[in-house]
Amino acid sequence: MQATLLSILGLALLGALHAQEDIPVQADFQEDKFTGKWYSIGLASNSNWFKDKKHLMKMCTTVVSATADGNLEVTSTYPKADRCETRNSLYIKTEQPGRFSYTSPRWGSKHDIRIVETNYDEYALVATQISKNAGTSTMVLLYSRTKELSPERLERFTQFSREQGLADEDILILPKTGKSSWEER
Repeated sequence: MQATLLSILGLALLGALHAQEDIPVQADFQEDKFTGKWYSIGLASNSNWFKDKKHLMKMCTTVVSATADGNLEVTSTYPKADRCETRNSLYIKTEQPGRFSYTSPRWGSKHDIRIVETNYDEYALVATQISKNAGTSTMVLLYSRTKELSPERLERFTQFSREQGLADEDILILPKTGKSSWEER
């Protein structure tokens, strides 16, 4: 019985690792074109954190800048209650252009981040596999250079999120907020 359970868990882990390797990365990724200000238009995740907080989430801004050593400094500013909150992350480049790693200093989780597709001046689709002691989760982000994005891009985000095994209730187009100071950052 125990051997059967271990076999099933092993196959599930192998399947998850194989699925992670199947996530594409933007061909000929150009870091300098990816930098700048983005709006987070869509977010999809099967994490417990997302399920607990998704009803509170709103569109936020993210500024991506390149560091001298080729990493990405990612600063996200979002509304929280009656104030703005900012979160800084350093995405460490890997040998594959368009693929980065990040370890959360707060939670200890490891993130495998892939820029799946982008045309740099309109949208970007980003997939992240998150590993923690409690297991793994998937997150997909849809970035836009403006607060509006075509229905085709929104549908592509939804379709890609489903391809990553996310259910419809795990997919959210983030509601816009009124003009506020966090948007200026």
